[in-house]
Amino acid sequence: MRHTLPIAPQFYVTAPQPCPYLADRMERKLFTALQGQGAERLNNSLSQQGFRRSQNVLYRPSCADCSACLSARIDVKAFSLSRGQRRTLKRNAHLTRRATSPWATDEQFDLFRSYLDSRHADGGMADMDVFEFAAMIEETPIRSRVIEYADQENGTLTAVSLTDVLDDGLSMVYSFYDPDQHRNSLGTYMILDHIEIARETGLPYVYLGYWVPGSPKMGYKSRFSGLEIYRGGAWHPLDNPESHDAARHPLSTDPIAEQVANIQLPDRWPTTS
Repeated sequence: MRHTLPIAPQFYVTAPQPCPYLADRMERKLFTALQGQGAERLNNSLSQQGFRRSQNVLYRPSCADCSACLSARIDVKAFSLSRGQRRTLKRNAHLTRRATSPWATDEQFDLFRSYLDSRHADGGMADMDVFEFAAMIEETPIRSRVIEYADQENGTLTAVSLTDVLDDGLSMVYSFYDPDQHRNSLGTYMILDHIEIARETGLPYVYLGYWVPGSPKMGYKSRFSGLEIYRGGAWHPLDNPESHDAARHPLSTDPIAEQVANIQLPDRWPTTS
């Protein structure tokens, strides 16, 4: 029997491109492939270190002179509803939740296109076709679910979240909803329902992606109590959103080599024989 050494994940950096959140800035990402026998463990470990999943890739912002993007998650035990969030739940009481395997449907794609055309017509996903959409939903090497929200009376699909199930929580990879129902705050509603799912299943966190101080697109995340941000290699409660800014500084991020060296990989990495 021949044994080979375990193959550790290889990390790479994207070329700089315009930042989608803050004007006049360039973004860069540190990323690695998510594949093979260790995909589940790697996803769990790196998600706890501020990484996010996109299909079979894990990535984290690694901009040259900016560290504004902060990974965010909700501590379910520390969360409590605000008055506005209670109203959001009441406005959407007519919706029913259904969880399915990560399989794309025409109904999902139609809703996705309406959402993009209305909310993100100039975004990086604006040109996605049905095949690329199917890949986004279905190409997942880890435990994922599609959480759909439909009208109880007529069954009309109203909102969708592609959600990963981690060891310590739920990660909302991507969500979209009916743009004509903007008064119902469907994005907030889906987060509130994911908090409830996490409570029902005994999971301590709901991962929300990145919170970016100074970005109107991301400001809503700071309105959830129990929010934590990943900074300096650890998770910290977001006590005062106003205490964080998006100032640039040449020393705001560590060199790539140091960032990679400080990443904690799973204790046991699979070997082949």
